[in-house]
Amino acid sequence: MIGTAESCTGGLVAATLTSVPGSSTVVDRAFITYSNAAKMDMLGVDPLTLRRCGAVSGETAREMAYGAKRRSAARLVVSTTGIAGPDGGTEEKPVGLVCFGLAAPGGIIRSEQCVFDDEGREAIREAAVRHALNMLLSALEAR
Repeated sequence: MIGTAESCTGGLVAATLTSVPGSSTVVDRAFITYSNAAKMDMLGVDPLTLRRCGAVSGETAREMAYGAKRRSAARLVVSTTGIAGPDGGTEEKPVGLVCFGLAAPGGIIRSEQCVFDDEGREAIREAAVRHALNMLLSALEAR
């Protein structure tokens, strides 16, 4: 079973997965945790991680994926958290920065980050969805 924990993509990864006929046999659930409160309440993200690293960080992405895996029947979970713009970016964390987490069988938890070209909010979100799906595909192919 597959799950998602999404912030900046707002459920688009899960929507893409569930647009495929028969997806109900492999998709367990999706968590949309746009606010920090939702990340803490629904996924168990540590408030200290959010204070120390921020919502857009590899650490938060890993905790999101791990939390979703623990709170579902999913064996494989991808998470997204980022800055889709048009505002909110900084020099350190620019618009287009998206952090991804992956929680897989065997306790494998990792993160990746990408800075997508700032070609608008929807383009960033679509690029993030493609990257998240590719992470899931790579994890499934590695099994």
